[in-house]
Amino acid sequence: MSEEQSWRLVEEGRTRGLDGAEGGTIVRDEEHPAGLRLTLEEDPARSFYALTCGVAGWLVHSRFFGSEAEVLAAWDEMQPALLELVRQLPAAGAKALDPATREAGAKLGAFIARYP
Repeated sequence: MSEEQSWRLVEEGRTRGLDGAEGGTIVRDEEHPAGLRLTLEEDPARSFYALTCGVAGWLVHSRFFGSEAEVLAAWDEMQPALLELVRQLPAAGAKALDPATREAGAKLGAFIARYP
């Protein structure tokens, strides 16, 4: 099984329908064993879509969209990008004053700039 196929539903799909952190309803929520999570929220009444990604111990980042087509395209683009990002981060996690943590910070910043 490839890494891209390792994404699975968070809590076996039980998070769908719950309120999300950005004020919408969770409609899609997946995680990857590498410590990644991608959550899609929507509120059609407000034409609101939020996509929140997480890299355990490193990053939580939300993006906002005005259409379902835009957010679904972003989902498909971000899954492999998150896998690439986590490969570049120290496996031991962030440690103060560690040069590897400083380098990781630059990589995280570049990721956020790429996906504002």
